[in-house]
Amino acid sequence: MKDIAIALLKERGVNLEDMAVLVLDLQKKYYEDLTIEECIENLHHVLEKREVQNAILTGIALDKLAEQDLLEEPLLSILKRDEPLYGIDEILALGITNVYGSIGLTNFGYLDKVKPGIIGKLNAEKEKRCNTFIDDLVAAIVAAACARIAHSRKSSLPSD
Repeated sequence: MKDIAIALLKERGVNLEDMAVLVLDLQKKYYEDLTIEECIENLHHVLEKREVQNAILTGIALDKLAEQDLLEEPLLSILKRDEPLYGIDEILALGITNVYGSIGLTNFGYLDKVKPGIIGKLNAEKEKRCNTFIDDLVAAIVAAACARIAHSRKSSLPSD
C-alpha cells in the first residue's frame, strides 16, 4: 500500500525529495544537524501508516474523478474551484496529522496558510487540474514528518 501511495503522489507531481525539503526547512532551526536523508526517512515512516495511505488514496481519487467530470454537481464544481468553505480536503488531511498530535496540527496549519515549495506549486496548478485534496495531503504528510522528528529527537535549543 505504501508503494501505491508513493506512486500516486509521484503521478501527481510530488516526490519525497520535494516534501523532505519542506521538512528540513521547518525543522532545521530546532535540529541543526538534521539532514535531508533523515527527513526522507521520517517521511517513509509517516507513509507506512495505514491512515496516511487511505487518505492519499481517497483524496487523489477524488481529485482525479473531478478532473474527469465523473462526480455529480454541485460537488464537481466545488472541487474544481477548490471552494474555500468546502473544508473536507482539510478534514481528510487532518486524519494524517492527528496520528502525530498537536505538533502535526500546528505545522499543518502553517503549511496550509503559507503554502511553501511543492504545496504552493500544487495550489497554483488549479487551472490545469484538480489539486483540491493533494495540496492538503502533502502539507499533512510534511507536518506529520516534522512532528515525528520532534517526538523522536530532543531539541538542540535551550529550554525555557
